[in-house]
Amino acid sequence: QVRLVESGGGLVQVGGSLRLSCAASGFAFRNYGANWYRQHPGKERELVAGISSGGSNINYADSVKGRFTITRDNAENTVSLQMNSLKVEDTAVYYCNVRQLQDSYWGQGTQVTVSS
Repeated sequence: QVRLVESGGGLVQVGGSLRLSCAASGFAFRNYGANWYRQHPGKERELVAGISSGGSNINYADSVKGRFTITRDNAENTVSLQMNSLKVEDTAVYYCNVRQLQDSYWGQGTQVTVSS
């Protein structure tokens, strides 16, 4: 059974940091690209950061470049998102996603709230 379980969300003040983690099971995680998306209320889900299966290719949304860092550990089947210098506009539900060709799996999401 495929599972992606996010953790690490919560409430933080502007300028603070959070680390999101996503634990994968039930499939060959090392063969999948991994992504973090977020969704603001009333808006479409947007890509925040992505990392290739081997970790060599990484990309970020312009809005988070220099503040967020995506990493993965294929031995532990995890992908993480370190979020620093958080802004109010980073408030959203964050989703873990893995993708390989037509296969795509999603986690349940974790709420991140940045207060001023």
